[in-house]
Amino acid sequence: MSAINERRERERAHRHQLIITTARELAEAEGWEAVTTRRLAERVEYSQPVLYSHFNGKDAIVSAVAIDGFSELAAHLRRARQAAPEPGQALRAVCRAYLEFATERPALYQAMFVLPTDLKFASAETPPPLRAAFGEFVSCFRLDNERRELFAEVTWSALHGMAVLSDSGRIPPDGQEERLDFLVTQIADSPAG
Repeated sequence: MSAINERRERERAHRHQLIITTARELAEAEGWEAVTTRRLAERVEYSQPVLYSHFNGKDAIVSAVAIDGFSELAAHLRRARQAAPEPGQALRAVCRAYLEFATERPALYQAMFVLPTDLKFASAETPPPLRAAFGEFVSCFRLDNERRELFAEVTWSALHGMAVLSDSGRIPPDGQEERLDFLVTQIADSPAG
């Protein structure tokens, strides 16, 4: 590859990431409704056709934001799991970190779990960052547990429900710690937990 082609590829990668970062910033500031190709083009100072040369539309941008989010989530959960003083406390630490992530990054969390994307969950096409985040939950369960992925799915599902219901005001946010304690206790005390 020539030096000119390498430079073009670097510039393209930079533009690609700039669009993702700008979409995320705009969503965090004003909500996903404010993220339009027109507004993104204005903010990144490129034409709409340039945006469309990177993404097929808003859903594709949301998917790219979500993949970045899963990378961040996996790292956040990994730090929490590794910082747990005892293996038995890893599940609680990961669950708490998950809820913190959802609360501290609401627009990012929406991109990852609420808005339409083309991301595949639990399939051969699942992106590596999503697999890594899920793997942090799986790692909290005993290696001899043949159903540890099921336990991880149920835990993640319950946490997602808690995060979304709390964010929407359907359950009071001040009860989150009690709900977390209940969830972790029930799962950890189950025969295969």
